[in-house]
Amino acid sequence: MKYALSLLAASVMAAPALATNIVPGSEQSTPILLQGGTIFTVTEGRVEGDLLLEDGKISAIGSNINTPADTRVIDISGHHVYPGLIALDTTLGIIEISALRATVDTNEVGSVTPEVSAHTAYNADSEIIPTIRYNGITHAQVVPQGNLVRGNSSLMNLDAWSHRDALVQADVGMHVSWPAVGINQSWWESRSPEEQRRAQQQLRDQLNDVFATARAYSDAQQAGVQQREDIRWEGMRGLFDGSKRLFIHADDRRQISQALDFSAEQGIDIVIVGGRDAWMLADTLAEQNVAVIFGDGYGLPAREDDAYDTAFSTPAKLAEAGVDFALAYPGYWDTRNLAFAAGHAVAFGLDHDAALYSITMAPAKLMGVEDTLGSIEVGKSASLVVSRGDILDPLTHSVEYMFIDGRMVQMTNKQRQLWEKYRQR
Repeated sequence: MKYALSLLAASVMAAPALATNIVPGSEQSTPILLQGGTIFTVTEGRVEGDLLLEDGKISAIGSNINTPADTRVIDISGHHVYPGLIALDTTLGIIEISALRATVDTNEVGSVTPEVSAHTAYNADSEIIPTIRYNGITHAQVVPQGNLVRGNSSLMNLDAWSHRDALVQADVGMHVSWPAVGINQSWWESRSPEEQRRAQQQLRDQLNDVFATARAYSDAQQAGVQQREDIRWEGMRGLFDGSKRLFIHADDRRQISQALDFSAEQGIDIVIVGGRDAWMLADTLAEQNVAVIFGDGYGLPAREDDAYDTAFSTPAKLAEAGVDFALAYPGYWDTRNLAFAAGHAVAFGLDHDAALYSITMAPAKLMGVEDTLGSIEVGKSASLVVSRGDILDPLTHSVEYMFIDGRMVQMTNKQRQLWEKYRQR
């Protein structure tokens, strides 16, 4: 009874932290002209001029645009316009307070859960989401967590009433955590080196068994001889016909090499997520046309003989080698630093336009939504942000306006509301 009351009290205390009081934007009802800014189109360079938004889409770019009589004009002279940033490899909306179990819905029970769809657990009312938006992020890939076969990620827009409103693309890819390699010599590791190697091999064998079973199920369904539906293997069928991506989370060079071999054996294209040591295999990744979601932008050296700036300079090395890559800032609260991680990569050799591409168009391509998101082009979604200065620069970055599908988003969050409250005291 005492334990139950403690759980009830914790739930009551957590309730205010689970919902935001910020009302999502209304559907665009009148045309909007953003006048006089510098437009970073991402795909067609920079344009000095105006931007017309109609019915949730970009309808015109340039100067002397003919506008309807009821057009709302917003003067953005001296400001920069960017496509909305897309955050990859996040747990936004599926975790609120890590220390409070009732607010953590990041993974299902078990190590093989391919039936999981992350968007079904997404909390569009999360207090964290407005904080992430405040730094220019309009969309996020929400990724289930787990030890082996995690399940499917989904792409969400970050201004919505519910997970149904927020959903842009469901089940865009299956996520696998590649088994560890090497020997853990930390004080808490009680297993012998041989026991660790045996456990790692068992996980790799289990992964092969899972894919063999899923492929057999898919073939049987395709042939019409499978009479019963199994939701686990249904979640993986898209991997075998090329309609779904396989995202493999791997950091160590040996993990990445094993993942590449696995891709060749299975005949499935993969994306490496994390990719801490991707710079070591950059030429191989480029040759095999394997994309990388690099999520270690502020990482510390992994080895005693690594340079202090190994993580900082990795994006530039990937770009130089011709690897298709996107930048990510995994997690939930910290995801707000995505633009600054890209700017940090610029300081260590990455071209500015390439850095912007890596958090806009590159993620859109990996999510399969490049026809609607990721760049400022006529006909695409009016999902963009207006910053007072360079969005990649922490000193000048200041998002003044945000639009998602033409809806004007309130640029506030709980922290700003508290600041505005107490500054009046």
